[in-house]
Amino acid sequence: MKFFENVAKKVFNKEGIKILEGHVAYSPEEAVAICSEMGVPVVLKAQVLTGGRGKAGGVKFADNPGEALKVADEILGMEIKGEKVKHLLIEEKADIQQEYFLSISIDRSERRPLIMVSKEGGVEIENLAKTNPEKIIKYYPQPLIDFLPYEAREIARKMEVPSELIGPMGDVIWKLYNVFDKYDCEIAEINPLVLTPDGLIAADAKLEVENDALYRHQDLVNMLHYKKKAVDFVKLDGDIAVIGNGAGLTLTAMDMIKLNGGEPATFLDIGGGASEHVINQALNIVLNYDPVKVVFLNVLGGITKADDVARGVINALKQADREVHIVIRLTGTNEEEGQKLLEEAGIPYEISMENAAKKAVDLCNELKAKE
Repeated sequence: MKFFENVAKKVFNKEGIKILEGHVAYSPEEAVAICSEMGVPVVLKAQVLTGGRGKAGGVKFADNPGEALKVADEILGMEIKGEKVKHLLIEEKADIQQEYFLSISIDRSERRPLIMVSKEGGVEIENLAKTNPEKIIKYYPQPLIDFLPYEAREIARKMEVPSELIGPMGDVIWKLYNVFDKYDCEIAEINPLVLTPDGLIAADAKLEVENDALYRHQDLVNMLHYKKKAVDFVKLDGDIAVIGNGAGLTLTAMDMIKLNGGEPATFLDIGGGASEHVINQALNIVLNYDPVKVVFLNVLGGITKADDVARGVINALKQADREVHIVIRLTGTNEEEGQKLLEEAGIPYEISMENAAKKAVDLCNELKAKE
């Protein structure tokens, strides 16, 4: 049975092989939320059980949540060698200095495991085997005897990596073999294994487990679940981003925008107990979403504290890559502290939702009239 990259990487990481921070997204909206929370340039990778996804356009980069939305929309639903992309792995973009290839599989003719490694990573190994077979190092460990760390280091030496990398490279080779053996694999592969300022990291992962051995590895099934992000985001066709703390309040704010002749660009529910971090995250999403001309933030503080909202707004506006007008309705718990923070930062606010919604629509109309 083949496993998606995101599951394979969890297995590798569990066994001590370093991976990049990554999260799974099943929609463009989830991709935006993940990118915003990570706060760094990212790579979005189609999760398919076939090779060649990079050449097919299934691996792309994004520098901000707005770009992540576009890229995710392009990749999700596309077909790669007949396989439809249903989810993405989103990881921080690595500072790559060198790429390597590591693979462990079963050589049927020899009836034992085969370790193959190369300094030429990130390429299709079949092509490398045809054009430059001397660049592939092969080693047959004894299946009935433990594969020892010194053997892995010897393989690293044959790869002709720099002397300071022999130990770390040998460690990754040894750990990958342990994965292969422990999980009854047909294939355990890293292509590429990348050298970064933080050391050797598995930038990709391939894992195939023998079908007849799956009953021994129920823990792999448990790894298919992913962490839900803190905000619920839905993109719409308008130009006024609507954010609220609670689904009902957000829908009401959208109704008020429509009532005043405007069109919502987003439904973004930050939940009833949103923190300063969540407020910041939500604003980062809409501030980097190109269709948005005005943001309408509608907060009635209960569990959510108005001063936390204010701090989140102030920090998000400082960090924003582009200027977007914002209209805030802020009242409830700690409203005096929150309103004072906004006043000191020069950010206007309203207490009435009706007034705030009308103000947001009027401001959006003024901006469109100037275009």
